Amino acid sequence: MNTHHDGLETRPPEAREADLFARLPAVLAAALKAPAYAERLAGIDPAAITDRKALAGLPILRKAELPALQKASLPFGGFVTEKPGSFGRLFTSPGPIFEPEGTATDSWGAARGLYAAGFRPGDIVLNTLSYHLTPGGFIMDSAARALGCAVIPAGPGNTEQQMEVISAYRPSAYAGTPDFLKILIEAADARGVDISSIRRAVVSGAAFPPSLQAWVKERGIDAYQLYATADVGVIAYETSAREGMVLNENLIVEIVRPGTGDPVPEGEVGEVVITNLDPHHPQIRLAVGDLTAILPGVSACGRSNTRIKGWMGRADQTAKIKGMFVRPEQVAEIAKRHAEIAKLRLVVGRANETDTMTLKAEIYAEPAGLIDAVSSTLQQVTKLKGAVEILPLGALPNDGKVIADERPVG
Repeated sequence: MNTHHDGLETRPPEAREADLFARLPAVLAAALKAPAYAERLAGIDPAAITDRKALAGLPILRKAELPALQKASLPFGGFVTEKPGSFGRLFTSPGPIFEPEGTATDSWGAARGLYAAGFRPGDIVLNTLSYHLTPGGFIMDSAARALGCAVIPAGPGNTEQQMEVISAYRPSAYAGTPDFLKILIEAADARGVDISSIRRAVVSGAAFPPSLQAWVKERGIDAYQLYATADVGVIAYETSAREGMVLNENLIVEIVRPGTGDPVPEGEVGEVVITNLDPHHPQIRLAVGDLTAILPGVSACGRSNTRIKGWMGRADQTAKIKGMFVRPEQVAEIAKRHAEIAKLRLVVGRANETDTMTLKAEIYAEPAGLIDAVSSTLQQVTKLKGAVEILPLGALPNDGKVIADERPVG
């Protein structure tokens, strides 16, 4: 059995670097045809951007900027040259941020991560990521089918029906969030359903702490993490070496000091910046808002690409909760809908191996039913359920935080 998806994964690092930067000028030329990139990159000569130092001189585009930029120039903010109808699928993620899917097989680059996790032709994959408007379900679906797997498009939730399809189809692999994998295992235990056919998993979209990793492994499931975003696709993936995550091919990844575009020294924690070499949908120095650090050396699994430590937190206050991004702009929208609210802070935590969130609200007055009303608004705006805690005026710290992510890292 092949241990690597293809020869690109084991080529010498200098050959990969030369290939990526040989392709970059053509991608930059394609990006310059889009009005927003033409404005941001005005005056550059694509032919001169042939190494990391030159690339670092280009401006950063922050993912947090995209909702406002896209709203001003729907749907893609002027950063995409091609017409929306030229793409395969069109998505929206919370923010909202609008994202196109290319027409190529495995256009999100997830197949490498699934292959590294042991997915092979003939496997049956229970895919529990959402297929509704957001791309997560299709990222996994297209990758699994590119590898020759059959896919059960289960989506999240509805554990009764999940038990039925697992019993009928006996899937060998799982794709989804680690939280929902735990929910499925516990539901099977409670109902006496045999789900032992599931031996492999790829998980993404939520924290997968060591305690939950050990719990899943004890249940006989070999689970691997993917680091992915809804706009780029899979950025890095875990391998059998279990030493950090290997960067995906066809991406130029920089780690920069948060709030700047300046690359940090190897090993220093910084913000992930992606240049995606897709001329159909080029992304030039997109800062995705996540923190990580580069690990020294190469992986013992034989893949020669750079390794990162994995997700180490957010460079801004946007938080990924149960696989969904929640942004400061959304918290502000909740306050706008309730005149009684003076100040809000969304506190993100972790309990029983599941993400939690509590909306702490300073209020001017507490009419009857306020907690229920604010809870309903919280779910409407974020698409997630959370607790609401009412506080007197002045109870929250005066530190500018709107979202406080208090989940342990690592």
